[in-house]
Amino acid sequence: MSDSTSPQVDARYDRVMLKISGEALMGDQGYGLHPPTVERIAREIKSVHDLGVEICMVIGGGNIFRGLSGSAQGMERTTADYMGMLATVMNALAMQSSLEQIGVFTRVISAITMNEVAEPYIRRRAIRHLEKKRVCIFAAGTGNPYFTTDTAATLRASEMDCQAIFKGTKVDGVYDKDPKKHADAKRYETVTYDEVLAQHLGVMDASAIALARENRLPIIVFSLDEPGGLKGILAGRGTYTKVS
Repeated sequence: MSDSTSPQVDARYDRVMLKISGEALMGDQGYGLHPPTVERIAREIKSVHDLGVEICMVIGGGNIFRGLSGSAQGMERTTADYMGMLATVMNALAMQSSLEQIGVFTRVISAITMNEVAEPYIRRRAIRHLEKKRVCIFAAGTGNPYFTTDTAATLRASEMDCQAIFKGTKVDGVYDKDPKKHADAKRYETVTYDEVLAQHLGVMDASAIALARENRLPIIVFSLDEPGGLKGILAGRGTYTKVS
């Protein structure tokens, strides 16, 4: 833990799920991985890990392949979704590499068996990794087509007994309309699961929101582009929206 002069971690959140999109890893590029961006996010995660917080992660695969868009272009949906799952494994390995280069031990845990590059998902083993202060990066979604990585993050957060899901986005919370297109967009400080669903606020897909609601799992939406944003929220400051 940090010394007495440093911000103290919010005790409500000593184990969290961090959900980020694959697009967050591509920086200003239109596709793929941008190593400096991956490294920047890894340093943000380390700053929180250094506070003693146990961290789970789920990373999307949209920077490499998105199953839904592949399906829309005529590809069979199940095949497209499996391709998207493999893209999340690539992103997980990239994040693992960046984290371990700065001294954070990690485990990539895949819902699809691929023993040469990742551990299979076994709940009790994953919890043990967290107790040993390893970052667990859950890859390949739920292992099933037709489920998004948002749903996978909510499922794993529930299984791992996380106190909250932190959803890193391009904006600093949930707005009533796109703040990049509308100057009068209003940011919510708090919003309920039902309001997210009824108003189609786009925090996560409906299945993920319903699962979070059922398990009373709060979702903290914050800007991944804000330096120190995640650490600041855990220290009791910062700008974000809480869905509960």
